[in-house]
Amino acid sequence: MSESESHLILLKLGGSLITNKDQPHTPRIELIRQAAQEIAQGMHDIPDMHIILGHGSGSYGHVPAKKYKTRQGVGTKTQWDGFSQVWEEATALNRIVIDILRESGLHAIAFPPSSMITSENRDIQEWNLKPIKTALYKGILPVVYGDVVFDNLLGGTILSTEDLFTYLARELKPNRVLLAGLEDGVWADFPSATQFIQNITPQNYYSILPKLTGALETDVTGGMRSKVEVCLNLVRENPSIQAHIFSGVQPNNILRSLGGEQIGTLLHS
Repeated sequence: MSESESHLILLKLGGSLITNKDQPHTPRIELIRQAAQEIAQGMHDIPDMHIILGHGSGSYGHVPAKKYKTRQGVGTKTQWDGFSQVWEEATALNRIVIDILRESGLHAIAFPPSSMITSENRDIQEWNLKPIKTALYKGILPVVYGDVVFDNLLGGTILSTEDLFTYLARELKPNRVLLAGLEDGVWADFPSATQFIQNITPQNYYSILPKLTGALETDVTGGMRSKVEVCLNLVRENPSIQAHIFSGVQPNNILRSLGGEQIGTLLHS
């Protein structure tokens, strides 16, 4: 492992955390600012920690993505118009996030998937990670996000932040993957939220699976069930990785999680 990858964490700020997914174009500015300040504090407190930050598209990209079914594929002129709209929306939210990160003292730079990645049936085929590795080595915070990409089979599609993290985890071998959203973690009875799941492993997953649901809001990339499946695949492939699904709403949860505390639901081998 290179110097830039020591103590590497993949951290996602979920679309439901940083936007109101029920209303188009509604960023939660205070929660984005809170997250940015906690990330800045964590990087100050742990100098050898490196973070790749990802974020969802929330009430920006998911709305046109659902309208045009962009994740399923792009072929007609109308669908390509929709592809362009999803790109525009995802980029607009990313600009807001980057501005707040930089206001918080973080040297953040966006790495847009649409300009860096090609996929085949949503499986990433090409992604030159050298610029991201260099950014990490130089103390810059790389930021990726859910975005459209050109796809060799589907024409175009959408890759979620979890799709991106899956590839990054294979290539960069992070210590932990942290998914900060609205919920405290994974519930066996969502949305009633009375039965909290503390630990999920490949061994107990299939007994939990019937209890998992997707998202209540518009989410073209699968909701909670998809997030759990992605995280479990990560720990299956890399047993040393731990993944956490937790709430980024509660002040200091992101900071505590970056510091190594177990917050929310732990997914491990």
